[in-house]
Amino acid sequence: MPLILGTNSIKDTGYDVANSVRLNDGSSDYLNRTPSSATNQKTFTISMWVKRGELGSTNGLLLQGVNTGNDDFAIYFESVDTINIFSWSSSSEQFTLSTNRKFRDPSAWFHIVLAVDTTQATSSNRIKLYVNGVQETSFSTANYPSLNADLEYNDTSALWVGRSYNGHYFDGYIAEVVSVDGTALAPTSFGEFDEDSGIWKPIDVSGLTFGTNGFYLDFENSGSLGADVSGNGNNFTVNNLTAIDQSTDTCTNNFATLNPLAKGANVTLTEGNLQFTSNNRYGTVGTFGLSSGKWYWEVKVVDAGSDIQVGIFQGGGNIGYPNAELGKTSQGWSVISIGGNRLHNLSQSSYGGAAFSDGDILMVALDMDNGKWYMGKNNSWFDSGNPATSSSPAHTGITGTIFPAIATYAESESGSINYQFNFGSPPFTISSGNTDGNSYGNFEYAVPSGYYALNTKNLAEYG
Repeated sequence: MPLILGTNSIKDTGYDVANSVRLNDGSSDYLNRTPSSATNQKTFTISMWVKRGELGSTNGLLLQGVNTGNDDFAIYFESVDTINIFSWSSSSEQFTLSTNRKFRDPSAWFHIVLAVDTTQATSSNRIKLYVNGVQETSFSTANYPSLNADLEYNDTSALWVGRSYNGHYFDGYIAEVVSVDGTALAPTSFGEFDEDSGIWKPIDVSGLTFGTNGFYLDFENSGSLGADVSGNGNNFTVNNLTAIDQSTDTCTNNFATLNPLAKGANVTLTEGNLQFTSNNRYGTVGTFGLSSGKWYWEVKVVDAGSDIQVGIFQGGGNIGYPNAELGKTSQGWSVISIGGNRLHNLSQSSYGGAAFSDGDILMVALDMDNGKWYMGKNNSWFDSGNPATSSSPAHTGITGTIFPAIATYAESESGSINYQFNFGSPPFTISSGNTDGNSYGNFEYAVPSGYYALNTKNLAEYG
């Protein structure tokens, strides 16, 4: 499997987006506000950057409406992974657009722009959808609004970000949410193509004229994730979100997650694809494959289980199922949660470590320049290893393209299993706070000298 870099894998993006918000549909995360007055319902623009978590289910991005009587305006991912947009008024359809294209890359950030101007004479010019700077023109359904129609947006009904009709919540990451009241803008008001790579990247939008009901959510205030920084004060109320849901995984520095496209049966990924749960000999791998450079990540043991393997997996073969016994394949290296053993290539050896316990923080260091892999726990490396000095690794001879990996070992695990991965933007609270040499990441323990967090800016420099 090739190295996955996703969208915006550029070392220097010019304008940097600092934060996103991580939304988990299982806990019904969303933001909401109710405008005090109706404004321009004919002409407006909506822009947002999104990185999907859960695939194959309905995920709401934005909804304004009462959720009864079919008086709604919505943008969402359908269960078949298309983008759908509609407006209904007085139980009658005003317009519907459904893309033919499916959006199934959980490693990538997508930029969505919806430009609306129902005063346009040509019906197809009244609603324009752009993804990563390019207009979508192929739709399975394309019913455009009537001339001068007042759509169900910018009215006085509730407006939700991260939620769709019938209570479908978004699962993943959202950044740079902008609504412009009274103007239909091109995507170039929000982004541009990088001259060297051709990748679509964001630009500074703070100078836009947002209009009365316009807003700009940058998610940079962890204590007030719904703060509007447009100058309008159109702040949103947060629902089921806390400071830990502020993420540094953004459209200008994309962090690794676990991969829902490469998970076995009975594996559940939540918390922005950073939390792993499984109970029957299945696992998954990360979204980034590593063939050079030195890399560090951590794994928190929330519910240890009895036989869990944490380690790495070599690209190629069946990564959709990294084997019931990850370290017992020629492609996997792992340490088992029951303690004392590490596995590779159908063989087992001792490292003398204790079993994993709830609350433990595992450390993983991968040196692809020298083919060495290290693991440790609670600030102590197994086998007295020292990644910084390249001494006493858990394994040597690591080659190919390597992915972070985890799998259940026993055929049937009883009770709950919960492991949370921290590739630099953790889904759990860090009590200390350590960054890599480029000042990226938020880790419990010191990052070994010369090792880096798994994000696209580091990959562009060292990978």
